Amino acid sequence: MEKEIKNVFRGGNQDEVLSEAFRLTITRKDIQTLNNLNWLNDEIINFYMNLLMERSKEKGLPTVHAFNTFFFTKLKTAGYQAVKRWTKKVDIFSVDLLLVPIHLGVHWCLAVVDFRKKTITYYDSMGGINSEACRILLQYLKQESLDKKRKEFDTNGWSLLSKKSQEIPQQMNGSDCGMFACKYADCITKDKPINFTQQHMPYFRKRMAWEILHRKLL
Repeated sequence: MEKEIKNVFRGGNQDEVLSEAFRLTITRKDIQTLNNLNWLNDEIINFYMNLLMERSKEKGLPTVHAFNTFFFTKLKTAGYQAVKRWTKKVDIFSVDLLLVPIHLGVHWCLAVVDFRKKTITYYDSMGGINSEACRILLQYLKQESLDKKRKEFDTNGWSLLSKKSQEIPQQMNGSDCGMFACKYADCITKDKPINFTQQHMPYFRKRMAWEILHRKLL
């Protein structure tokens, strides 16, 4: 793995296509956002979210739908009408978990809707609280239910939570937020505790590059 990743992170044609799947194309330039302390771009995060969805088809794992990185910003700024067609071919109410990457200008976070536990939880590797994002997503579930199911979404018993900084691993630099959001999603979609640390990030970056190149999770 080490040698292969070194070659990819080295220079070369920035537009060379290194991986294709899920109607997404990953170039050398995209993969190199995983090198050192670069910020992950949308392409890398979207590809990884699709790999998590693929894995969720395995027996014994929770079923998952991941929205792309542009979804939440569009929903927040333009409202439900702007995104209602995004789920034309997907019944979001048929899965266990919804993953929503959230981009706050220069910071990546993650929101997770868990239909089994009736929770919407916000995960921020810098300890931020975002009740507004959770409320927007609950409102989205109501509108989506009316639009696609023609029935009211029962919000009875639902909780909106933001994880406190002492509850989840926190980043110790200004550039690993995208990695943290992806690795939170990785643990959550396996129903595993989130117990990695900042120290794991250099390895996780190489591992994610390998997973994207080979289109499968390790």
